[in-house]
Amino acid sequence: MMSEGSSFFKGLVLGGVFCLVLSLLGTFTPTIPLHGEEHHDHHHHLKPLSKEEMQMLSETEKSELTQQVRVYCVIMVTPKNLVHWAAVNDTWSKHCDKAVYYTSESAKVMDAIDLQEKDEWIRLRKAIIHAYEHADGLRWFFIARPTTFSIIENLKYLVLVKDPSQPFYIGHVQKSGELEYVEYDSGIVLSYEAVKRLTEVFKDEEKCPEQGYSLWKMSEEKQLATCLKFSGVFAENGEDAHGKGLFNKKSVYTLISDSMSQNPADVVEACCSDMSITYGDMSPSQMKLMMYGVYRLRAYGHNFHDSLMFLPPKNSDND
Repeated sequence: MMSEGSSFFKGLVLGGVFCLVLSLLGTFTPTIPLHGEEHHDHHHHLKPLSKEEMQMLSETEKSELTQQVRVYCVIMVTPKNLVHWAAVNDTWSKHCDKAVYYTSESAKVMDAIDLQEKDEWIRLRKAIIHAYEHADGLRWFFIARPTTFSIIENLKYLVLVKDPSQPFYIGHVQKSGELEYVEYDSGIVLSYEAVKRLTEVFKDEEKCPEQGYSLWKMSEEKQLATCLKFSGVFAENGEDAHGKGLFNKKSVYTLISDSMSQNPADVVEACCSDMSITYGDMSPSQMKLMMYGVYRLRAYGHNFHDSLMFLPPKNSDND
């Protein structure tokens, strides 16, 4: 009996060790050589210009900058989320300089690029390559799910004086092991140089395979970060002047509800940045309500003293 019990115990221990090894391999990110200058272990905190810095710009410089910062919105959709797709098409996507929908299969009621691919990571790769090849002079790319609501003018303000010929990979940064990545649900911002490097590393199956590195499939946001890291492009957390995050994977409703329960004495300040760029997990009706609050509701006679004006895309019917 002792021998049988001992054997059983040994088998149990070995089985546990084996499962642990598999778990570690599943989250393993290979050591990646740096491209260019050495990168710090912690992610950067990217902030927009301060009011003082903005005042130093001449009116001519401001005008030129607002015309130069143009955004290509890459919106990943499927026929299953057609209602969200339609809501995005009717709301915030009109503020993109170019908005293109990339779908897993055709949906006759909505215009989109049919990538004929159900695997999300492969579809995202194809969408990025297509966007790069059809950028038409646009130098900033914003990747979003159809459940994300975005305020494109705030995105433009964040990258206003950033050089798109430098590699930028911006959003809400999270960490998994040694890998820092931008959450997909809160939107991903890439500069032209970052996308250019991506399209090159996509060709290298050893560095950036379609099927990933681990024994089971990593999420596309982590695979994207891994490929970018191989290209020398590292995640940067978008924040306002007070250190509040600009990219949110939760909806406004959820964030306010959380703040009301956790910070009842200071709900608004504890909730969100005044310059928020995205909110995730939004329903179609919430998106339409956000459009009303962000672009239509006005306090008569109140002047926000904004130093810039981002004009809508040519022939746009945005709010």
